[in-house]
Amino acid sequence: MKLSKQEKSIDAVITWVDGNDEAFRKKLNQYSENKIDWSNKNETIRFNSIEEVGIVIESIIRFAPFIRNIFLVTDNQKPKCFDGIVSKYSEEKVNIEIVDHTVIFKDYEQFLPTFNSCSIGTMLYRIPNLAEQFVFFNDDTFLMRETKPEDFFVNGLPVVRGRWSRYYEDQVFRNIYKKTVGFIKNRKTENVAGYKLAQQKSAKLLGLKQYVRRDHTPVAIRKSTVASFFEANSVLFQNNIKYRFRHANQFIISSLSNHIEIKNESYILEKDFQLVYFQSYSNILKLRKKLLEFELNKSKLFMCCQSLEIASPQVIDMFFTWFSKKLDK
Repeated sequence: MKLSKQEKSIDAVITWVDGNDEAFRKKLNQYSENKIDWSNKNETIRFNSIEEVGIVIESIIRFAPFIRNIFLVTDNQKPKCFDGIVSKYSEEKVNIEIVDHTVIFKDYEQFLPTFNSCSIGTMLYRIPNLAEQFVFFNDDTFLMRETKPEDFFVNGLPVVRGRWSRYYEDQVFRNIYKKTVGFIKNRKTENVAGYKLAQQKSAKLLGLKQYVRRDHTPVAIRKSTVASFFEANSVLFQNNIKYRFRHANQFIISSLSNHIEIKNESYILEKDFQLVYFQSYSNILKLRKKLLEFELNKSKLFMCCQSLEIASPQVIDMFFTWFSKKLDK
């Protein structure tokens, strides 16, 4: 299948929120039943920002020069670093622009404001002038080594990074372990709604007997795949965007789009995540070791630093120094 120049175009989409914005904080607590104590880091962890989104943008420009547009989706916000980045890369062949929630929620304004990444993700395909092929980034996921278009799309088909897994209810030994722990601790153990369960829900919606478990890597999505599915499933679409805050009934677009392609047999499976993932920041020696492992293992392309803002100032400075060296090489 020969693709046109337009069909070969690839865009990047990043979702971001600045939880330090006083207007945002006030608005969130206005709509939330459980008010957030913004002085408590444990309560604000999903909304905090240390401007790492700037690293995401620069990493795409540096290590994915084939990207045509970088769309940053926000709620009437702009990173402090944004204008500087646009100026710095003004001579590069990439357009960097902010897309407001009001744009992607056009005709569905009754569901705004939203503070729900699942709802926002569902609407990304509605970004004006978005390429048929786009790569979805969270604001804590970076490219840290040179990539090529085929790392995301091969002959127009999306590369799905993941491994086939059984649903929780089909994992016998896992369920025995959970029941045993529940018995010993004299409490009922239940599956808490989270990342893996949302992936499983996405696969179940399509009638698949197993699911492809993905990790915290960028996601290759075809706009027409998502648009066609939601056009045929409008009730499901509206049910997913109606929640202002995360809900156990929701699917996540990264996994749903993957599983639609899987069901349609229109995908390339890549079992290697090519990822280095950070979640705990208490042991600086282990962190330095993982950064060194990334340097030595040339197959690694992606890095995710989840909740980096909870780290100590020393660790944050270490990461930002490392990022700067990688981007300036």
